Amino acid sequence: MISKNIFDNTEVAFSLKSDSQLERAYFLFKMIANEPLVRIGTAATRFALNAKLPVEGLIRATVFDHFCGGVSEEDCLPAIDKMFTVGVCSVLDYSVEGKASENQFDDATARLAKIIEFSDKKEAMPIVVFKPTGLGRFALFQKKGEGKEFTTEENEEWNRIVGRFKTLCGLAKSKDVEVLIDGEESWMQDAADDLIEEMMELYNKDVPIVYNTIQTYRWDRFAYLKDSHKRAKEKGYKLGFKIVRGAYMEKERERAKENGYDSPICADKKTTDDNFNNCQRYILDNLEDISIFIGTHNEESTYMALELMETLSIAKEDNRVWFGQLYGMSDHISFNLAKSGYNVAKYLPFGPVKDVMPYLIRRAEENTSVAGQTSRELGLLKKERKRRKN
Repeated sequence: MISKNIFDNTEVAFSLKSDSQLERAYFLFKMIANEPLVRIGTAATRFALNAKLPVEGLIRATVFDHFCGGVSEEDCLPAIDKMFTVGVCSVLDYSVEGKASENQFDDATARLAKIIEFSDKKEAMPIVVFKPTGLGRFALFQKKGEGKEFTTEENEEWNRIVGRFKTLCGLAKSKDVEVLIDGEESWMQDAADDLIEEMMELYNKDVPIVYNTIQTYRWDRFAYLKDSHKRAKEKGYKLGFKIVRGAYMEKERERAKENGYDSPICADKKTTDDNFNNCQRYILDNLEDISIFIGTHNEESTYMALELMETLSIAKEDNRVWFGQLYGMSDHISFNLAKSGYNVAKYLPFGPVKDVMPYLIRRAEENTSVAGQTSRELGLLKKERKRRKN
């Protein structure tokens, strides 16, 4: 039987944190727990950066260093190597958002190719990640998904996006590095799903290299998973899925309301949790055809996965099952799972401080909205501070 207190071991959870890092984490989560303070802080940070005030040093020493690995790949190496000493792998995530020119998309492709090459040389980095809109314009994905006709120029632009996907997925295949492709807003996701399925058909013949993302706060995703499985079996390729709850809920609901269509988001948290757990169960039941990266900070869903693995006699180290959390969050899950022998990887964001701020602000806002999770983090940090003082 799986122990129900596996995640309570704070000595394991925070074993890599010095006393000063533990204090910083406690201070940050205390701040994040205060919603008005987060609103004021994020607004002030945006203003200071736009006004080019000298605040990067302060940001770097606090929130950036807690949630990010560094400003470059090389800068992340100490964090990568340190985590790997206790069995936790890293997924380098170049968290620079909002780029929109062809040159920027080409630069991002070159950067990601460099990360794949970098990962190939490090046992601690078996997986890479990118966003579809890191390689092409959001509006073009949206137009493609809506079935609207492209102009000649747009066709050429789309072909360049397909070329970038092939460059990265083909390189990853040659290096045996797995690629997680992030999910985004629903109104561009159909085109991304179709393109990622094309990549799976090309590169997942024997083992999954390319993984799509299922955001289970969308009520239609369990049906999508089963349909994808059917198509893959018919065409003879393997599937890879990262499953998460989702990151754009407010934006999705607002757009649905403004445009007068039914929201794609589940009615409540319980429905989302059930959807996540159903997807997880379906994939673990069909592991011969589908590999899974379980991206969650939810303890109940993680326990469920562990129990299913035990029931289905799936080995802890089976490469078809990975667990993942964000760097700087849910260390009690990541490090205790790794200590127990499971495959675990931390998403390790990096990039110039100014460019990574949208990511960091989203993290702060998400933590504020998930009050139970923030209080859980605080409780565990408090417990470890007390343990170290005794």
